[in-house]
Amino acid sequence: MKGQKGYVLVAKSLSQESAPERWWKSAVAQVARWRKLHHQRVELATLSDDALKDMGLSRADVYEEVERPFWDDPMKR
Repeated sequence: MKGQKGYVLVAKSLSQESAPERWWKSAVAQVARWRKLHHQRVELATLSDDALKDMGLSRADVYEEVERPFWDDPMKR
């Protein structure tokens, strides 16, 4: 029918996981994110000066990033 607005209700599925299970999965995901950040920073440090220049970064920028602690996530994930 013309001019009518339809609304759809979406029921959020209830998780059957207990609080400790959710906490454990969250903790494991956080550690995985920290490991990924560490590996990305190490990889960034191994790039050549030409590759860094192509990305608009200087060696000083890379040094600053590599010196950050592993838990310092710029994306706050």
